[in-house]
Amino acid sequence: MLQPVAVVERLCIQAAQEAGAAEAAAAALADAIIHAELRGRSSVGVSHLFDYLAGLESGAINGAAVPLISVRGGIIACDAGKGIPHTGFLEAVDTILDVAGTHGCAVFLQNNSYTCGELGYFTDRLAEAGLVSLAAANSPALMAVGSSGRRVLGTNPISFAAPTGAQQPFLIDQASTETAFVAVREAAAAGRAIPAGWAVDSQGEPTTDSRAAVEGSLLPYGGHKGANMALVAEVLAGLAGGLWSVDAPSFTEGSASPEIGMTVLAINPRFADAAFPLRLGAHLDRLSRDYQVRIPGRRPEGTAGKGELEIDSGLFEKLQSAAQKNTNRKSGQA
Repeated sequence: MLQPVAVVERLCIQAAQEAGAAEAAAAALADAIIHAELRGRSSVGVSHLFDYLAGLESGAINGAAVPLISVRGGIIACDAGKGIPHTGFLEAVDTILDVAGTHGCAVFLQNNSYTCGELGYFTDRLAEAGLVSLAAANSPALMAVGSSGRRVLGTNPISFAAPTGAQQPFLIDQASTETAFVAVREAAAAGRAIPAGWAVDSQGEPTTDSRAAVEGSLLPYGGHKGANMALVAEVLAGLAGGLWSVDAPSFTEGSASPEIGMTVLAINPRFADAAFPLRLGAHLDRLSRDYQVRIPGRRPEGTAGKGELEIDSGLFEKLQSAAQKNTNRKSGQA
């Protein structure tokens, strides 16, 4: 079913506030959820919002967290206070832009937060402001690396974005696993099989059974090459002060924050070539037009341009219910 973007965003804000998020945190989270939906990343869109709501209700997310931000040279450090990562990032954006505008580059290091959801949200925001950026984050361990078959690394996404002049930013956002954990969980809920090579079961054996995969471990894309990229993300997350994936509490159960880390490197292209965004945009146009290359980050024409989202009717009803949770409870007690 189609729903106006504004309606879905308002319901996301209300649901987050009902679960215990302060106004700024609820607005930041809703903005990120809508961004994911508009980019066709529904697995980290509205359906993923409910992980945040559960975290808020359990105490794994501090809905009233006040990020602590400090600046030393070109490094902007943020302690998220066990809140969501979006709040600290948005509070630091102007500082990141100022530092990159003065020195040509800036590094944002954030720790002590809940998981990032769509990492491309952060790099896209900087690309829209004219910066080239690379981000990496970790998550609680979900990926098997090595012969043990045990979870040792998170899905550990990496995202890269660059401005392209009048075009939408060039944007890559991908996990180090063959797929996101939430995608496997969605398949398990629907009773669908998953492709071979995505996961192993709890005994470390390859499986296409999505339910067995949820209890088992995800696999890196491209074998050891994907594992290497996951380790790069792990190192950068550790540099920011995040817990190592194997030490981070689960984001799907319990009341402890996973305390993950995120590092964002931002470069102001004006210090190298003021015309770079336009040159890049023209080059990407040529690759798309003459060589039929799919350009990451470009949204297909469709409902997003009309201010509407395609959303499952059952999921929309669930969102409406979450947005009116306390109201419904009070009505039932009347």
